[in-house]
Amino acid sequence: MLQDVFCPITSSPEEAKVQRQVRIILVLLVSVVISASAQTAPPRQPPMRPVDGATIFRNNCAACHGLEGRGNGPVSKALNRDVPDLTTLSQRNQGAFPVTHVRTIIMFGADNLRPAHGSKTMPIWGPIFHEIEFDQDLGNVRLENITKYLESIQRK
Repeated sequence: MLQDVFCPITSSPEEAKVQRQVRIILVLLVSVVISASAQTAPPRQPPMRPVDGATIFRNNCAACHGLEGRGNGPVSKALNRDVPDLTTLSQRNQGAFPVTHVRTIIMFGADNLRPAHGSKTMPIWGPIFHEIEFDQDLGNVRLENITKYLESIQRK
């Protein structure tokens, strides 16, 4: 049968015309099938990392500092140094929240005043926060939001 479509022996011009139409339809159908199978789904966008301070803290800091920021996270027991209680930052700074110090430690792991966590044992989050997502650098937003979150959990 397939041979009849591609190598027909025609007995009349009418049959030749029908066979040509059948070939054209067959070629179109094959083209549609090939075209449809070649199309792929658009590349999946990676999920955007959070920008709200509480979620950033939970995802990046709570393992060491604990969910409440008191330095008692599950990883803290395995570290050589005590993990700072982040709820007492203001108390340790004469009642004022040390915004610049906190931002500098998050971005670079230390500031000029004192080394962060002794010997830079804390990960430096600045480059991670500033990875570009969807053509946006949300690093400053994340830094601002985590800083505000830390300020919000200070003990009075």
